[in-house]
Amino acid sequence: MVVWDADAVTEPRPSSAARTHRRSDARRNQEQVVAAAQELFAEHGLGVTVPQVAARAGVGRATVYRSYPTKEDLVAAVAGEHFNRLEAGARQALAAPDAYRGLNEYVLALFDELARNRGLATAFFEARIPSAGKLLDLIGLLLQNAAGSGQVRPDATVRDVRVILCGAVRQLIVLRENDPNVWRRYAIMVLDAFRA
Repeated sequence: MVVWDADAVTEPRPSSAARTHRRSDARRNQEQVVAAAQELFAEHGLGVTVPQVAARAGVGRATVYRSYPTKEDLVAAVAGEHFNRLEAGARQALAAPDAYRGLNEYVLALFDELARNRGLATAFFEARIPSAGKLLDLIGLLLQNAAGSGQVRPDATVRDVRVILCGAVRQLIVLRENDPNVWRRYAIMVLDAFRA
């Protein structure tokens, strides 16, 4: 008599071609999710929901949550690339021979970037993700370097960057301001506040 052991039966293993196809599908889905999140966060800010991202990407919510268990994980993934670029720009400004000019050019470029991306602006001023806090510290270093030139208030600090610069960014978001020229105007006013 043959006894059938259900525990001994194993599912057939998928072929390497099937595994490769699943991996490429997963990679494509992840790229669609990130692209959709970038668009939605830039347009509407961080109030966008995961179901909205999933709908824009054309995938199910479970697909989003598989790669990004929390919305904060998704925000960090989307904003991370932008913050890396902004950090590289800040480091380049720190290496500039004219510290005051480096500070001015960087703050103007920063406000231009933030004017075009509401989600990035929100992530920046809230400093909820580590790269945003790191960027604020770098801007504080830019300010301290420029203070050595005598053109920036000697008492200016990183805290002033958080209050004055982030305060302006926050209010422009609250006012739903989208005009880059208005953002530039306030960038100039922020720089004027730091001037000696």
